[in-house]
Amino acid sequence: MQKVKWGILGTGNIAKKFAECMKYVDNAELWGVGSRFQESADNFMNDLNIPKRYSSYQALIDDPDVQIIYISTLNHLHYENTLACLNAGKAVLCEKPFTINAREAKELIALARSKNIFLMQGLWSRYFPVYVQVREWLQKGTIGEVEMLTVSHGFRGDFNPNSRLFNPEYGGGALLDVGIYTHSLASMVLGPVKSVQAKADIGPSGVDELLATILHHENGGISVLQSSFRTNMINQAIIMGSKGYIRIAPAYWRPRKVYLCLNSEEEQEFNMQIDSHGFQFEAQAAQDCMLAGKLESDIMPNDETLALMELLDTIRGKIGLTYPME
Repeated sequence: MQKVKWGILGTGNIAKKFAECMKYVDNAELWGVGSRFQESADNFMNDLNIPKRYSSYQALIDDPDVQIIYISTLNHLHYENTLACLNAGKAVLCEKPFTINAREAKELIALARSKNIFLMQGLWSRYFPVYVQVREWLQKGTIGEVEMLTVSHGFRGDFNPNSRLFNPEYGGGALLDVGIYTHSLASMVLGPVKSVQAKADIGPSGVDELLATILHHENGGISVLQSSFRTNMINQAIIMGSKGYIRIAPAYWRPRKVYLCLNSEEEQEFNMQIDSHGFQFEAQAAQDCMLAGKLESDIMPNDETLALMELLDTIRGKIGLTYPME
């Protein structure tokens, strides 16, 4: 089978990690990279011998050999970059957050469906072996009826009003950076939300630096979620059910271990170490879907992506956070 040719749009740190993981994706070739500057494209991962290096995003998009594009630009550019790719007929794997808001997400999803083009949000957590195991336990009812989820995700970041984390013009803030992981996990575990409580501290640059939300889900379950880049947190997730709990730690968003506790007995540790950053799992999933003729992922479907963006919009409304581009 001829290899699938991938393009990477953006040359930041996440793009580099994604590129390093492409060697683990079966039947894939990293064909091209696009940047706003030729020098950045030329200097991107030289050890990978990428055939094509473009000085603009559009040049990569226009390459007729590129079949699917991974978008790894700043948050506020995801909409326009994905729009350009879809209009050129390219399949898209877009890094989280999918867009700045639900309005943008709805437009892109509708366009992809109208053109019969594959589109998927890049939430790498969902595809790690640990989460494959967690979903299996949940589907089997291993911990009984799931009642509650608690997740914390925070680190101490150096304040820089011009950085992607703190600058509202880039769609900065804890919610869209790390909070999307906590809320995505809540969506995966407990499903749709019927009510939201949220509190945040807005920092001097105008974005949320410290955030706590409580979600009451339609099935009766409750999620308690904490996000921050002002303070270091435990960075773990605990899924609690009527027969026991699942604990995902450390670094629940890129986990190598998971713990299962049933009937108040000792925790069982399941070690699922991987020798990479882990981006190959979402890349393989996206490519497999595309080759199978699917228009979206079963694990991260676009309806859930839209519902997640609607939830984040609701939270931003409650904490008074808007972005200049809105």
